[in-house]
Amino acid sequence: MQGIIELRIRESGNIAIYDANGLVAKAGDYVIIDAERGQDYAQVIGIPEKVSEEELKKPLKKIIRVATQDDIKQINENKKRTKEAFQICVKKIQERKLEMKLIDAEYSFDGTKLIFYFTSEDRVDFRELVKDLAHIFKVRIELKQIGVRDEARMLGGFGHCGRALCCASFLKGFDAVTIRMAKEQNLSLNPTKISGVCGRLMCCLSYEYENYKKYLKGLPREGEKITIPEGKAKVISVNALKRKVLVELEEGKQIELDYSNK
Repeated sequence: MQGIIELRIRESGNIAIYDANGLVAKAGDYVIIDAERGQDYAQVIGIPEKVSEEELKKPLKKIIRVATQDDIKQINENKKRTKEAFQICVKKIQERKLEMKLIDAEYSFDGTKLIFYFTSEDRVDFRELVKDLAHIFKVRIELKQIGVRDEARMLGGFGHCGRALCCASFLKGFDAVTIRMAKEQNLSLNPTKISGVCGRLMCCLSYEYENYKKYLKGLPREGEKITIPEGKAKVISVNALKRKVLVELEEGKQIELDYSNK
């Protein structure tokens, strides 16, 4: 495939749109790209189904080359070295009694930088830890504090639906998700049912929110008091997709109102 293609930077990295630079690469192929940290590797996902106008306005970075056998060998070597580096860093964190949880580690593609990702409820003074690690590995050390959503994206897992986490499979970033989205979709507000493995509101609550807003337009809200030909009534429930509203009259009789033609 040529033209604009979609890549996943590293195994659990962000999804990005790149210019194929005239090169031919198929889904699953590894490619070497120009990234923020210099040269890095990514895996081809395919041709993006939809590219926003905002993304098209930005100058797209280009693929440098399709990964060679030597590139693949270096990637695999870096992965092996990373596992060892992770265990050593965990040990050093314990020795220095730092309140931080190590999540992941990665070498830059050229092996000149080693990055450690961690979570912590507070700010952590890790300057001495950096010195320890730099002395051991003889490369530039970088520690990055991340949030719980990034932790879930890096570690992966499965959601309530039984499928791989959206953040770890296809999401390009994290959009704002609010409790209002759950309310307007008439979902249970039980935190265990609308929260993901990260403990935050599930990203998928935003997928159909715009449609629900459209279907709810012109409908009374649950709990609202309205007047109908039969008398004064209170809205008991609202079915946005069917555009039907269940109301209860003052004497207790319930009536279903059909707003589908309104």
